[in-house]
Amino acid sequence: MGQQEILQQFEAVLRKRLGDSYDDYAFPPPVFQEMEGEFLELDLEAGALTARFPVLEKFFNPYHTLQGGMVAAAADNTLGPLSVLVAPPNLTRRMEITYARPVTADIGLITVTAQFLERDDPLLYFRADLYDPEGRRLARVKATHWITADPPGSR
Repeated sequence: MGQQEILQQFEAVLRKRLGDSYDDYAFPPPVFQEMEGEFLELDLEAGALTARFPVLEKFFNPYHTLQGGMVAAAADNTLGPLSVLVAPPNLTRRMEITYARPVTADIGLITVTAQFLERDDPLLYFRADLYDPEGRRLARVKATHWITADPPGSR
């Protein structure tokens, strides 16, 4: 399944879930686009989404590696879209990241595999792993989201 098919699935699911308020949301989010992300795989039955992000020098720290917050942003930019596909509008409540290795320019691309684990209303639990092109894990994320009574941004 390619990027365009995944975006069509996103739109179909979200239009059904959000109805007339669909146009109040930005999918994919502007930050996903700024990071030049690309969705690679979506399995709604398994609650899994895979995305890829280029390692962009403009997001480097003084050590010439990807700034840790941008590594976390890649994870969040995969977990967030997955979360709206598997549940009503929700927000990240907690995200814990464990880094395994620095992301250097020669890595080129990082791949994020996000997995929905469990729903215990109003909480949602997720995991994401970030890999380099050789399959070495760069980081692991555990995230908890909470389903909001009001759609995000409506207050």
